[in-house]
Amino acid sequence: MEEGKTPDRSTERGSSYPQKIKGRGLLGSSGIVSAFTMISRILGLLRDVVLARVIGAEALADVFFVAFKIPNFLRRLFSEGAFSQAFIPVLGEYRERGGQSLVRELVSRVFGNLGLILFVVSLSVVLFSPVVTAIFAPSWYLDSPEKFSATAAMLRITFPYLFFISLTGFAAGILNTYDRFAVPAFTPMLLNLTLISAAIIAAPWFEEPTFALAWGVLCAGAIQFVFQLPFLARIHMLPMPVIDWQHSGVRKILALMAPAIFGVSVSQVNLLLDTVLATFLPSGSVSWLYYSDRLAQLPLGVFGVAIATVILPNLSRYHALQSSDSYSLTLDWAIKTVLLLAVPSAAALILLAHPILTTLFFYGDVMTVRDMQMSAFSLRAYALGLVGFMLIKVLAPGFFARQDMTSPVRFGIIAMGANMLMNLLFVVPLHYWTNIGHVGLALATSLAAYINAALLLFGLRRDGILKKFDAPSSFFVRLSGALVFMIVAVYILATFVGAMDISIWHSYEWWQRLLRLCLVCFFGILVYVLALFSLGFSLRDFRGPELREFE
Repeated sequence: MEEGKTPDRSTERGSSYPQKIKGRGLLGSSGIVSAFTMISRILGLLRDVVLARVIGAEALADVFFVAFKIPNFLRRLFSEGAFSQAFIPVLGEYRERGGQSLVRELVSRVFGNLGLILFVVSLSVVLFSPVVTAIFAPSWYLDSPEKFSATAAMLRITFPYLFFISLTGFAAGILNTYDRFAVPAFTPMLLNLTLISAAIIAAPWFEEPTFALAWGVLCAGAIQFVFQLPFLARIHMLPMPVIDWQHSGVRKILALMAPAIFGVSVSQVNLLLDTVLATFLPSGSVSWLYYSDRLAQLPLGVFGVAIATVILPNLSRYHALQSSDSYSLTLDWAIKTVLLLAVPSAAALILLAHPILTTLFFYGDVMTVRDMQMSAFSLRAYALGLVGFMLIKVLAPGFFARQDMTSPVRFGIIAMGANMLMNLLFVVPLHYWTNIGHVGLALATSLAAYINAALLLFGLRRDGILKKFDAPSSFFVRLSGALVFMIVAVYILATFVGAMDISIWHSYEWWQRLLRLCLVCFFGILVYVLALFSLGFSLRDFRGPELREFE
């Protein structure tokens, strides 16, 4: 394909565009992703329970979480974040307007170039891990030489995970573009299963069990990538690496990716800043933030990420087809669905923070009552921002699908600046007056998420993209009514089973806490759903517009 030219689908298909259309509801596709994501998140919680039993919140636990978070952070830049947001729209454009040979040509060159970049970055960090560790954990470099050296050593093991998991994200982007949502949604389970196996089977053989987990992270990355290869072959998209920086599609992806690196990952940058600042706080702060963030990420991953995963390739199609009404309706559905799911999830996490954490992670030998209390404080702070986090997930694709990376970058810079300012405003007084400085980090991140989401929403309305979204007052009235019913029901039942009394809750065996918590959660969901339908919601409000698949 010549530089600057739009691929022409008719060159291979020999027929007029558009092609045959078949319908699938957004709800159905999101449900598939959500179901697998839910199972993966449950396994993730089981993984964290196992980690709590093996390493708790001790010093080396902080070391592992930092060594794992660094490649995980970059993964969200190069894989799920900036790369996918730049790659999927371009791939969608080639698929809808070009032929299969042009698509395979693009995929092979992206694979070769991306693999080369990842190899160089991974090798560089392995060779210079002390320098990278000093950047992300400066207080350990200055004051804790043992934790610093352990982190640098562990980072050499965990960082190559970035190479494999980013290529996994590349494969997932192709599969999602071809509406194969189930396989990418299933793949993260392999990470959790591998880490659980490493903690249970391999850890006893290591002098320091945390290093077994580090090797588990590396193995998990390789397993996830290899797992997806047969499914790429099935759709005839198994890539052969070709290094070609001059290919028009590659250059377009790189141009889009540069600003997207910041724009799509603002929340992740904020979370990483939390980790850096947490290293200056009392020992255990990194772990408290990790466990609370993991729980806050559960509804975000199950609902927010699932919806964003489904709408991005379809928004890219609608943009390529210049179907502005379908584009707007898809965003409208995504926003309303997020509000219906995020608001009750946030309320439940705030109300049941301590019972949930205690049920999952409280083990007297490695996790203490104080650890649970501190984690509950930061969980409530993260939960306050859950609606903002989820809105970012579905609003950002509204820009990326149109290949507009400038606006999210500008909004991200504003949100980042606000987060840094609020870190100073919250962390210092909370640390010195109440010794809960880590809560200030979580609260600043949550408030920054709302600033980012508000700016994204304003930008879409300003550009006339979200013209269908009116969110009438009746929508919020019905949502608020259902929420009140749920909160009252959950509080009453939680009080009855002892969840709201810390001393009573701690006296139960773990299985007694689990059964009571499941009962409370199930009852809360039931009351919320019944209240929604009683107040006027119907299945049509959840189904959304029809997805269009071009064959």
